[in-house]
Amino acid sequence: MNNQIVAHFKNGLLIKGYTQDFMPQTETFTLLSEYDIDVRIKIRTTDLKALFFVKTFEGNKNYLEKKTFNEFDAFGLRGLKIKTVFYDGEIMRGMSFDYSIYDKGFSFIPMDSLNNNEMVYVLADSLIEIATGPEAEA
Repeated sequence: MNNQIVAHFKNGLLIKGYTQDFMPQTETFTLLSEYDIDVRIKIRTTDLKALFFVKTFEGNKNYLEKKTFNEFDAFGLRGLKIKTVFYDGEIMRGMSFDYSIYDKGFSFIPMDSLNNNEMVYVLADSLIEIATGPEAEA
C-alpha cells in the first residue's frame, strides 16, 4: 500500500505523491508522482524540511486547526508531547514516540486528529526550537 505524502523541501518546494520505501534511517526514498505513478522521483531526506503523511492531497482549507494542547482532552494522547518551531516560522505540536536529541529526524502525530496530517517526519536541522513535555505546552 502506498502512503500519500507531501514532501516539504528546505528551499520551499512542495511535491505531492506516494511512497512505499520511506524509512527514516535511509538517505533516499522514492516518491511516485501524484499525477502519474510511473513518474518516480528520488528524494534525498536531507533536502527536506519535513515529510507529511496526509489523508488527502487537497486537505480542508476551511478547517481551523487546533494549535495548543489545552484545546484537547489529554486523556487520549499517548507519547511525548512535542512542540516544533521551524526556521520558516511554522509551529506544530503533537505526540512523538521516537524523538531523540541525537537523531537527524523524528516523527510525531499531530495533536489535532481532525487536521489533514496523519503523521509528520521532521528533519531536526529544519527546526530553530524544539520543546518537549510540559515545555511543549507553552
